Amino acid sequence: MAVRYGFRRFGDDDDFGDLDADELLRLLADDFMENGDLDAAMDRLLREGFSDADGNRIEGLRELLDRARDKRRELEQQADPDGEMQRYRDWLEDIEETEGRELEELLAEAEASGDERRSEVTRGLVEQRQMQRSLMSEKLGERLASYQNYEFVSSEAREEFEKLMAELQQDVLDTYFEQSKQMMANPEELARTRDMMDALSTMIEQDRRGEDLDPTFEDFMEKFGDYFPGAESLEDVIRAMAERAAAAEAMFNSLSGEQQAELRAMFAQMMENMELNFSMNRLVSNLRQATPDIDWNRAHRMRGQGGSSFAQSTSVAEQLGDLRNLEEFLGRAGAAQGLPEVDIESVRRNLGDDAARHVQRLQKALQSLKNKGFVDRQGGELTLSPKGIRQIGQQALKDLFGQLHDSPTLGAHREATVSRGGDREESSKPWEPGEPFALHLPKTLRNAVFRQGPGTPVKLHPDDFEVEEYESTRRSSTVFAIDLSLSMAMRGNLVPAKKMVLALTQLIRSKFPRDFVAVVGFGEMAQELRIEDIPALTIDYAYGTNLQHALALSRHLMRAERGERQIVVVTDGEPTAHLMDNGEPFFSWPPVHETLEKTMAEVLRCTKAGITINTFALDIERSQFPFVEQIARVNGGRTFYTSVDDLGVYALDDFVRSHKAG
Repeated sequence: MAVRYGFRRFGDDDDFGDLDADELLRLLADDFMENGDLDAAMDRLLREGFSDADGNRIEGLRELLDRARDKRRELEQQADPDGEMQRYRDWLEDIEETEGRELEELLAEAEASGDERRSEVTRGLVEQRQMQRSLMSEKLGERLASYQNYEFVSSEAREEFEKLMAELQQDVLDTYFEQSKQMMANPEELARTRDMMDALSTMIEQDRRGEDLDPTFEDFMEKFGDYFPGAESLEDVIRAMAERAAAAEAMFNSLSGEQQAELRAMFAQMMENMELNFSMNRLVSNLRQATPDIDWNRAHRMRGQGGSSFAQSTSVAEQLGDLRNLEEFLGRAGAAQGLPEVDIESVRRNLGDDAARHVQRLQKALQSLKNKGFVDRQGGELTLSPKGIRQIGQQALKDLFGQLHDSPTLGAHREATVSRGGDREESSKPWEPGEPFALHLPKTLRNAVFRQGPGTPVKLHPDDFEVEEYESTRRSSTVFAIDLSLSMAMRGNLVPAKKMVLALTQLIRSKFPRDFVAVVGFGEMAQELRIEDIPALTIDYAYGTNLQHALALSRHLMRAERGERQIVVVTDGEPTAHLMDNGEPFFSWPPVHETLEKTMAEVLRCTKAGITINTFALDIERSQFPFVEQIARVNGGRTFYTSVDDLGVYALDDFVRSHKAG
């Protein structure tokens, strides 16, 4: 059959494993926590690419952009419609030369025969043919049309002209109908093609007016479905033909004005010869109206040498259009937001299966984060969901426990024990392997009886165990006070501090749900922070390290809490700001005596309230800022001088030890 288009649905025959959403979130988290913009972090991750858990490299959008640019440059060297026009001109000139030689030889033979009558008749014939040729237009299309009404003297020239016309007409058909067959050999097939175009135009016009389709799409496909294998809707058919016709327009537009006019005239003449011109013009007009999103005025640089068929140039123009759209998408800011809408088949068609696989894996990476509920998009902005924040905390906690286990100086912890110092609660829970326990005997026996049925002996299975829950007498309250001064970000300390807070708050909420936990951020002033806001937290660009306000606010947050109470301070410098009597902040570097005095006064208030202050001093020499050691001496808490790399491990080690001590 003639005029075929192929269709392939998203995801057909794709064979690769899904990306792990947990690992992707891990890759995303550090950038997000450093810059506070999830969309930007996602865009950078997808632009640069990454490796999955198995070490397989997934190309980013930047690499795909380079591929698209290289492919476009390669294609621009392959198309040359003007060279193809010149090839037909040269071909016609050869035919004309053959005809001219034949005329000269015919006249010479007549004159050599001595027959005056023959010479006269032959001379008249030759002069007539020469006059016809001299009156022909220099424009290729018009000249070819004139030769169709010309009676060749040379049989060789006539056969060659018929061959030229057949090839040219086929090339014109292939330009609009990719992969068409030799229609010129079958006038019935040409008529069927015209009927297909007219029927399609009728349906487009009816659809535009909101009328019922007649013929219906099903009727159309029953009669002409072999032209469009795989099409499932009128939109499929329209899109396929519109993109091809627009590519033909781009091929015309790549030429100079004079060349373009000549080529268009030649195409119109060829279509007229095949009695397709009216139907084609009508269809192209309808396709333009039906596809307002297609740029019908686009043009491309075509710098090929030696000519290529018009159909080949159109195919190249179609690819160049796809590549230009792809380049525009890949090169713009925020490309990750539009990634789900990228046409995988277009990528496959233009850049190959490997590039399509990379794009689809990037799409699946985005989708996996949404499917697991780690991210939401609200008001056009990508945000971490509460589940995503918990997952980041869990990942950070897992990393810290791994470091703790590997540390030669940390990790020598006692095994968990059951605290019996509290009142037994009227509740129990299923036993988990490795957990110390006191059996709740009645419920354990009941579970065993339900499992095995009546009768003795009753055989216990670990699944039957229920353990008693005790209300701990050692409920704890913890406030994490995080320095948000400019130096924390400049020294790269903020992200590790946030990861430490997320890890320990996750630990407290999951393992010690009765404990109180809060977070305070302090720069010029202090403020309470929601745990879900910590990943996107950025530094306070106002100058100052107002530890006094941070301690006062932390003490206030724990005013109603009982049991052990502690403030965990994470800072990389001594106090440089305090609140004045009017509530406004005061800053000075180096710190003035009043700042240190007011901060120490707040340390004393915390100490009298029974609140322990543990300070993690990041990258601070002991002799540089002795004030943190004074806090420890007055309050009785501890000071940890640590690098940012060890912050989380030391904080976790201290927290675990303090909770196991009782």
